[in-house]
Amino acid sequence: MAYAMLIDLNKCIGCRACQAACKQWNDLPAESTTNFGSYENPPRRSAKTWTSVTFNEVTDEGQFAWVFAKRQCMHCEQPACASACIVGALHKTEEGPVIYDKKKCIGCRYCMLACPFNVPTFEWDSPVPYIRKCTMCADRLAEGTQPSCAKACPTAALLFGQRDELVAEGHKRIRAAPAEYVPHMYGEKEVGGTSYLYLSPVAFEKLGFPTLGEEPIARYADAAMIAVPPTIVGVSAIMAGAYWFIRRRDRLMQQAAAQDASSVDKEV
Repeated sequence: MAYAMLIDLNKCIGCRACQAACKQWNDLPAESTTNFGSYENPPRRSAKTWTSVTFNEVTDEGQFAWVFAKRQCMHCEQPACASACIVGALHKTEEGPVIYDKKKCIGCRYCMLACPFNVPTFEWDSPVPYIRKCTMCADRLAEGTQPSCAKACPTAALLFGQRDELVAEGHKRIRAAPAEYVPHMYGEKEVGGTSYLYLSPVAFEKLGFPTLGEEPIARYADAAMIAVPPTIVGVSAIMAGAYWFIRRRDRLMQQAAAQDASSVDKEV
């Protein structure tokens, strides 16, 4: 049974303890910034920050409110990033995390293009760059410990456990307090389901969450990647033919010029 995390935005106070814990556990450098992120001004994507908290000023039904939202890799049930990776550097584990093997990565960045949540980031400032993203603390899970962000949360806004149990818990909270939550659990069905699930007091679109269908994007990525090898072969053949034609044309032009020059010399 796969693990997941339920994030209740009604309980989040924006303290960013989850972000600090993530940096500490993964040995990520601190960053000096005042950009906490919002719907209009999202947080700066960085290979040095795998989880971040957005501060959102929201007006809902005439009422103003602050809503804080933790954002990170969603660890999709059928990840498009893994489907798009041509060398298998990304894959979904049975425990839930989508993990990355830097030894296999060739830096093509197809995963960045495929991800519907715009999560994977590239180490542009590194001489030996890798893709970076949240790992759902797969190393901690292997030791029987919950992710560092969930453990650090002081308000229990992050609930870690089995996915099916968290889905049931999310619906239970919505039924128990319909005035406090929108009737939708984000991540339950989006793009085939994700390992991070959200409850919110306002519409998710107002928090900058992408509006996505239930169809897994991985299916489209699989179909596209199947077409890559024959496409490469076809394009290579065309380019080789064009190269041969151009070289042949240039060689014939040089021969013609040489013959013309020879004729002129004879006449002289």
